[in-house]
Amino acid sequence: MMSSQFQVLILNNVSQNGLKRLPAERFTCAKDVVQPDAILLRSADLHKVEIAKSVQAIGRAGSGTNNIPVGEMSKRGVAVFNAPGANANAVKELVLAGMLLAARNIGGAMKFVSALDPGDPEMEKKVEDGKKTFAGYEIAGHTLGVVGLGKIGCLVADAAIKLGMNVVGYDPEITVDAAWSLPSQVRRAGSFGEVLKSCNFVTLHVPLVDATRKMVNAESIAQMKHGAVLLNFSRDGVVDEAAVLAALEAKKLGCYVCDFPSAHVNAHPQVVALPHLGASTREAEENCAIMVADQVRDYLLDGNIANSVNFPNVAMARESDYRIAIANANVPNMVGQISTAMADARLNIHNMLNKSKKDVAYTLVDVDSKVSQEVIDKIARIEGVLAVRYLPREG
Repeated sequence: MMSSQFQVLILNNVSQNGLKRLPAERFTCAKDVVQPDAILLRSADLHKVEIAKSVQAIGRAGSGTNNIPVGEMSKRGVAVFNAPGANANAVKELVLAGMLLAARNIGGAMKFVSALDPGDPEMEKKVEDGKKTFAGYEIAGHTLGVVGLGKIGCLVADAAIKLGMNVVGYDPEITVDAAWSLPSQVRRAGSFGEVLKSCNFVTLHVPLVDATRKMVNAESIAQMKHGAVLLNFSRDGVVDEAAVLAALEAKKLGCYVCDFPSAHVNAHPQVVALPHLGASTREAEENCAIMVADQVRDYLLDGNIANSVNFPNVAMARESDYRIAIANANVPNMVGQISTAMADARLNIHNMLNKSKKDVAYTLVDVDSKVSQEVIDKIARIEGVLAVRYLPREG
């Protein structure tokens, strides 16, 4: 059986070790593909370009998907994948570095030293006199509040405990897997406000959605401990910068550490702003690329779904050479109509799996014989069907 070739458009510099997960005999990966079956990217903004009608899947080698028009893709039946947790260790280490930068005034101390004249015979005395200005405190024994207990939040909590900190965690939508991986020493808070009132450090690890936009604002900062340190390695939009700057000026906040430089915060002496370094390690970039390439490969070849932000997780072992994958609106009687279309074509259903996620449902069907284009077209015409793919096993 001749193998069909999938065309994959590569935007940004996606790790070659990730692209190697797409075997050349089935996948052509290039930056100039005109009619791609899939797109792999990192930070490219797909809101600003026209996405080809041929696209069946989009994979972001990272966790956030704000640069992808997910809602529009859902309406077209296009699965959008990300790589949650693949960069978690990199972000965790940067959060720890951020806490130490704030507690020990490292940024200011480095600026002080760099401004010294190495030829000045009084330099040693100036160092001794000046270091008093940068005296800090140890983080052991202080309390860290972790808001958002996904993979990153859990790793941060565990590392902080090992450094001798007390940890309070809050996540109203914590998953079962995250709950299992959360260290038992973490005290679960009942509300965001409880975290703010009880912690010396507060670190944010939440997605940017309507519910989290400017969740840190003047009202919430007012609940924080005097001199507390706020860390934001999540998304810039979850923090109201004007409120943070006002709190820094009033000495309500001791320091703001973030991964999002801006015209507002950059020059402030109590702000440590880093240039989007959260996932910028060789290891994280490679892990993200490998994870998302594996997911897109499995989706294009077998229709299975893992870590899609708009489709349900679906995994069904192959029990036939003939498989159909259907994405449809999550409305009643879709499975019945799909089954009827196959029965009318005298196709015997060997195995079927249907799952839904919010407004989108997804069905995998293995049948015992070849499926004609006529049947595929008939299913595609069912009202509510978003996309249909025929996935015969090829070799």
